[in-house]
Amino acid sequence: MPPARDRRRAPNRRPGGPRKTGRPQDLVRRTAFDVIRAVETRDAYANLLLPARLRDRGLTGRDAALATELTYGTLRGRGTYDAVLALCSDRELRRVDAPLLDVLRLGAHQVLATRIPPHAAVATTVELARSVSGPGQAKFANAVLRKVAMRDMDAWLQIVAPADADATTRLSVAHSHPKWIVSAMRDAVGAAEIGELLAADNARPRVTLVARPGRATLEELYGAGAEPAPYSPFGAVLTEGDPAGIDAVRDGRAAVQDEASQMVALALAEAPLDGLDARWADLCAGPGGKAGLLSALAAQRDARLLAADLQPHRAGLVRRAVDDRTGVVAADGTAPAWRPASFDRVMVDAPCTGLGALRRRPEARWRRGPESVAELGPLQRKLLATALESVRPGGVVAYVTCSPHLAETRVVVDDVLGKREDVERLDAPAVLAAIAPGITGLGDGPYAQFWPHRHGTDAMFLALLRRT
Repeated sequence: MPPARDRRRAPNRRPGGPRKTGRPQDLVRRTAFDVIRAVETRDAYANLLLPARLRDRGLTGRDAALATELTYGTLRGRGTYDAVLALCSDRELRRVDAPLLDVLRLGAHQVLATRIPPHAAVATTVELARSVSGPGQAKFANAVLRKVAMRDMDAWLQIVAPADADATTRLSVAHSHPKWIVSAMRDAVGAAEIGELLAADNARPRVTLVARPGRATLEELYGAGAEPAPYSPFGAVLTEGDPAGIDAVRDGRAAVQDEASQMVALALAEAPLDGLDARWADLCAGPGGKAGLLSALAAQRDARLLAADLQPHRAGLVRRAVDDRTGVVAADGTAPAWRPASFDRVMVDAPCTGLGALRRRPEARWRRGPESVAELGPLQRKLLATALESVRPGGVVAYVTCSPHLAETRVVVDDVLGKREDVERLDAPAVLAAIAPGITGLGDGPYAQFWPHRHGTDAMFLALLRRT
């Protein structure tokens, strides 16, 4: 959770409500609320819906920044805020109407984790509750949020996540993660770092760009205000501003792409293989981030990439990210339309729970359950098995997931490789270190695991496998 703010009253503020600023505060909060409701009711993705809502409603600058903070902050902090709200409400939260509960969460975030004065946060949230649920519910919201405002975040955490609680419960409430995720993350990273990892999940992620080689240069991105990225030779970090305003991004020559995502694609391209290096494949290519980079890298070597995705609309997104030399097909990666041993390099970015991207998609922590891991397991194994059949002897497969959950990473690889004797595990951390000599903390090998708290990236897993 964000650090508690200074609760001292700012001077010259009217105690009865927010100071007039001329900014469309109601529209800002209504926009955040509408996106949060869409996430709850329509399984919408905040990172896709919010920018569209901001454009549609003409919110820019400070108003857009506030709407973004309120949306993502409320989604991230939901677990903590619910624990506080439960103590401040005379109703069980499950009996509070869902829209009103989202209003209360939005208000709790403003009171406990922003610099908005408490009286202003309460007053504006009560007005939102009035417009959403009516005058009677507005009175209830006022009573609840006034109790929330009696303490700051640190004081509430001492109550809802006390030091004498069991570790999983305390971490779950304090860092706003479901218990099953806390347990899974601890199994993956260890007890010593679990707190740092959960805190990093709640930090605002950097905007990282990729200059697709042969199509854009880092100098173009630097000229637009970006800075060098720590690891990727094609990466840049945009510290402020809208990436859509950069010509290279708007033209598709560069793109927004997490640095770990760039690095696993580069690792596949640089992994040692035997023989020819002319035919590459991406079996789960949508929406096209890794395929866009692989396409550019392949073109520089006079190789060709085939990018496939099961969903036609995702295949359409891939087409926008790759060059004209790349073949794009809507095809099932578990029932390939190509012959066995057709490719020299194969990427399998397997569908997963997305637990490695909770910084960017905070709603995923509330949308997924432990059953999702079991449901996805057979598909992950089938895709990896198909990839190994699709690569020729001497060729390399990269198995990638945006999750550190052991059941989606090394367990999948070990299960599939346990049934065959013609696959060699390559040292993925060593391959990555050859690309970025300063990189550490990926694990002892042969697999590599990126971490938000160690690398400032998504928690991306990589296994490099060479067929013998």
